[in-house]
Amino acid sequence: MSKIREGDSVKIHYVCKLEDGSVFDSSKTKGTPLQFSIGAGQVIKGLEDALLGMKRGETKTVSISSEDGYGDYDYNKVLVVKRTPELEQANPSVGQVLQMRNPDSGEVIQVTVTHQGEENITLDGNHPLSGKNLIFEVEVVKIIKPSKQ
Repeated sequence: MSKIREGDSVKIHYVCKLEDGSVFDSSKTKGTPLQFSIGAGQVIKGLEDALLGMKRGETKTVSISSEDGYGDYDYNKVLVVKRTPELEQANPSVGQVLQMRNPDSGEVIQVTVTHQGEENITLDGNHPLSGKNLIFEVEVVKIIKPSKQ
């Protein structure tokens, strides 16, 4: 039976938990396995690394550090901005995810409203899982080997 190697596409079922045991995400609740290519950077590095060498039907529970997950929490990605008419049009509320353009790079980024004051709003550009260690329960559903050209 073949094992997962760099360049293969895989279909997996997964349950992603935080260290306190709470479930953050699961393919099982969505009803379809997640498909991606190993080495293409489509999922976090720690998950790709954990899958290497696994076979179809194999299951594994793996702990992934924040470093190999969504990275450490970066306080430089927290912005306090003045309320503007444009911002008020979005009717922001704590927990809401907004898109904004990075003034330096022009890149569109997602930020989460974390605090509202009378004059300012705090926006957090970190991924919600930044700085968190994760526990993945994975099951390999299918391995798709690249076709020979």
